[in-house]
Amino acid sequence: MTRPLDYAPSDALLVVDMQNDFCEGGALAVTGGSALVPAINTEIAAARAAGALVVASRDWHPVDHASFQHRGGPWPEHCVQDTWGAAFHPELELSGDAIRISKACAFDADAYSAFEGTGLGDYLRERGIKRVIVCGLALDVCVRATVLEAVRQGFTTLLLEHLSAAVAPDSVTGMRGELRDAGVQVQGVESA
Repeated sequence: MTRPLDYAPSDALLVVDMQNDFCEGGALAVTGGSALVPAINTEIAAARAAGALVVASRDWHPVDHASFQHRGGPWPEHCVQDTWGAAFHPELELSGDAIRISKACAFDADAYSAFEGTGLGDYLRERGIKRVIVCGLALDVCVRATVLEAVRQGFTTLLLEHLSAAVAPDSVTGMRGELRDAGVQVQGVESA
């Protein structure tokens, strides 16, 4: 098992979309999603012990969201507000002081990055955050969008790839190069 990072109070651990609908048994399940939870919990505990900020994003779609296939979008219905599918994985150990960010809450617009439409970048800057460490689901969709936006917003950005899983695992090798070219640090890759 990989040992957790060394965190500082100027760090934020951003856990992306670890929700029931993206884990096994959910409407848009990513293979291996549930298996990530214990190691992510270890990172959450290490971050909290060091005084780092813990942030958890979630898709929080209204009924009939624009991203759903029956509305012409690319995805099956998932993460509908106040449903089991939208809830965080039951074994994810988010403490009461963890910041929860809801995205894609409007009927007519989707959002993949945890920064999109949430004010997260400004909030992190106000808190003195310099480095954002990202993990979660799905590596090739919302995690990708989040790390790219974190870099664009000026944060030192570290992706914990070993604590993320992809919808299309074959896409990860090419995506890894894209992320590194954008300035994202990638950790936890066997063959770098």
